[in-house]
Amino acid sequence: MCTTCGCEQTDGSTKYIIPGREGEHTHSHDHTHDTSNHHEQGHHHHDHGNAHHNHDSHDHGHAHHHDHDHGHTHHHSHDHTPSGSKIVELEQDVLARNNLLAERNRGFFEAKNILALNMVSSPGSGKTTVIEKMINGLKEELSFFVVEGDQQTTNDADRINATGAPVIQINTGSGCHLDALMVNNAVKKLEVSNNSILIIENVGNLVCPSMFDLGESHRIVVISVTEGEDKPLKYPGMFNSSDICIINKTDLLPHVDFSVEKLKENALKVNHHLQFFEISATTGEGMDKLFGWLKSAFRQ
Repeated sequence: MCTTCGCEQTDGSTKYIIPGREGEHTHSHDHTHDTSNHHEQGHHHHDHGNAHHNHDSHDHGHAHHHDHDHGHTHHHSHDHTPSGSKIVELEQDVLARNNLLAERNRGFFEAKNILALNMVSSPGSGKTTVIEKMINGLKEELSFFVVEGDQQTTNDADRINATGAPVIQINTGSGCHLDALMVNNAVKKLEVSNNSILIIENVGNLVCPSMFDLGESHRIVVISVTEGEDKPLKYPGMFNSSDICIINKTDLLPHVDFSVEKLKENALKVNHHLQFFEISATTGEGMDKLFGWLKSAFRQ
C-alpha cells in the first residue's frame, strides 16, 4: 500500500501498453512502494537502528508473544513507537526512494535533451485534448513522445496514437498516481529519442501526484472554467509544486459563473511564481501563446 495516499500498488497490477503492439502488453511488479526494489541505488534496507520499522513484514522465527514458562505469559509487543510515527517514517522512505529515481530520470532527460512535462489535473479538465492540440500544432517542428497514466482503459493513449506521436499507456490499477519508477520503465519501453518532448499525462487527481517527482522539467496543472475558482486553495500542494497553470475551456466563460482573475488570485496566494495560459483547446483560442512557451522551453 502507498502510505502517502492509501492506493494499492503491491499487487503487480500496473500495465504498460503500446497501442499497435498488442502482443507487448507487459506487467510490472517493480513499484517504488516495495522496499526491496532499489538496492542498486544504495538503499540497503535502511536498517540504521530502526529495526522496529519493518516488524510488521518480517518473521524472525518468533511471534512477538514470548510465552515464558514462569507460570504466567508475557505478551510483549516490543512496539514502543506510535503507529503514526511509523506511517510517517514509511512515507518518508517511499518518497525518498522515489525522489532518488526521479533525479536519475532528470539526469537522463538532460543528457538526451528531452523536455519532460508532467501534466496534472482533476478528471475532465481537458488535458488530453490540450496534449492533442499541442502535438498536432507543433509536430512539424518538434518531436513528441507521450506517457499516458490512467487507472484503466487505453482510451487516452488511443487518442494520442491518432496524432502520430509514439505513446505508451500506464494502467495503474487501483493506484492514483504515477511515480518515478513507472516513468523510468515507460520511457525505456517507448524508446524516447534524443532532442524530443516527453509529455507525461498523470492520473486525474489533484492530491497524490503532487507528492511524486517524476524527474520532469516542468509540472503543468490544468484547470477548466467549469471547476471552482477555489481549486488552488483546496489543493495547495499541487499548485505549489507546479510552475505552469493552464486555464482551459475559456470558450465556456459566457455560460459559467467563473472569474479567471479570482482563480489567478487564489493560485498566486499558493504559488506566486505560477505562469498562466488562458486557452480553449476546443476552439484554439490562446494556443499560440502556449506553443510559443513550449518552443522556448525546449530551446533552453
